[in-house]
Amino acid sequence: MGTVLRIGAWRVMIYTQDHRPSHVHVVSGAGRAKILLNCPDGPAVPEHARGMDAAILRRLVREIENELTRLCNAWRETHGNF
Repeated sequence: MGTVLRIGAWRVMIYTQDHRPSHVHVVSGAGRAKILLNCPDGPAVPEHARGMDAAILRRLVREIENELTRLCNAWRETHGNF
């Protein structure tokens, strides 16, 4: 599926050849993170992150939670159930 959301310079991605549980990859030239969605109700939880400080990670998680329904729907379209 590729990029499903942009948050500033960060791309939120769902890879087509990925696995459960439902999650997104957040990438930019500065770093990357894997964030579990815990669909359908959340909360979004970072599994790991590199190349970003805690404030940026918190902002990304907050923005992902704001788009949780959309992201969970995208996950379901790509991979089926959560």
